[in-house]
Amino acid sequence: QVQLVESGGGLVQAGGSLRLSCAASGRTISRYAMGWIRQAPGKEREFVAAISWSGANTDYADSVKGRFTISRDNAKNAVYLQMNSLKPEDTAVYYCAARYSDYGPIRGNNEYDYWGQGTQVTVSS
Repeated sequence: QVQLVESGGGLVQAGGSLRLSCAASGRTISRYAMGWIRQAPGKEREFVAAISWSGANTDYADSVKGRFTISRDNAKNAVYLQMNSLKPEDTAVYYCAARYSDYGPIRGNNEYDYWGQGTQVTVSS
């Protein structure tokens, strides 16, 4: 079992940047595919970004491609999401997620086994 805790969310003006962090505990994440998924009020969860075990392979939703960067540091047992050029439509709760023994990246958010509590990102226009 792995526990995931997100941090780094907040209020930012459009065009600004935020860096989200996901700290894992209970297990090392070296054999977990990791991802970020977001959910706005009243909407379904939406895949944002995913990364394979080593970090060599990544995948992004078209809406964030070129603006967001997912990375991982297995030695620190952490995953990050660098968010640049933020837009109001990026406003959502952002969740860190993991799937064990699957190299990844994983695009389907329903394929993840473990989830953090989420961190709120609000982008003002």
